[in-house]
Amino acid sequence: MSDISQADAAKSVVIVEKAPSLLRLIREDIGCVRSRDPAARSELETLLTYPGIHALIWYRLAHRLWIGGWRFPARLLSWLGRFFSNVDIHPGATIGRRFFIDHGACVVIGETAEVGDDVTLYHGVTLGGTSWSPGKRHPTLEDGVIVGAGAKILGPITIGPRTRVGANSVVIQGTPPDVTVVGIPAKVVRPEFTHRRTVGRIDLDHHLMPDPVGEALSVMLDRIEFLEAQLAHVKQRLRHGPPAPAPTGACEADPVLTQGAKP
Repeated sequence: MSDISQADAAKSVVIVEKAPSLLRLIREDIGCVRSRDPAARSELETLLTYPGIHALIWYRLAHRLWIGGWRFPARLLSWLGRFFSNVDIHPGATIGRRFFIDHGACVVIGETAEVGDDVTLYHGVTLGGTSWSPGKRHPTLEDGVIVGAGAKILGPITIGPRTRVGANSVVIQGTPPDVTVVGIPAKVVRPEFTHRRTVGRIDLDHHLMPDPVGEALSVMLDRIEFLEAQLAHVKQRLRHGPPAPAPTGACEADPVLTQGAKP
């Protein structure tokens, strides 16, 4: 009987991973900058001079107040963070670990946005909503996503892990993992498993983006050149006219053709 009760008790035990402390989250945010920005020389310099880090510190504090039910102090703290860092992160947003906002200017993250671990945003990025209704209104960025400067991701869509969003793109549909999307509206231009691989580091070469418009124009110009060459050939044939038919017995009368013929 005791064995059965012990087994039932063992099944009912749920192991809950302890949430990282606020100090640990901030230290991870500061530490990840050096691996993604060559200009960062030390953690002290990063802490004192990076507005993206300042915005994250304000957010981490405001988010703790928000989930604790202190909504107005959380919004007030968030406003102060925006005032000092020019980054607007709603305290209700959910942001994972080792989050990096490069340059940290004009970034907007909405209330119901969800950001995974090891995500990188460049300046001018918006994670915005598309509905007045309450509930999930903002996008979800899964682990390892990189969003280029000026990109807009709108609505309750999910951006797959390790997806790369090109600069100034407007994303309104979810994406699969490991793809590159560019354009307005954004389209997948590089399928999965074709990214350049880096050992143990995040590939930050976000400028290596395909140019679908340029490729289409190149194909069109090649086609136009081919058609122009064909048209020039047809015009030349029409200008000279069809060749005149050879008269009867021309072979015997033509000295060139009869030259060298045996008598």
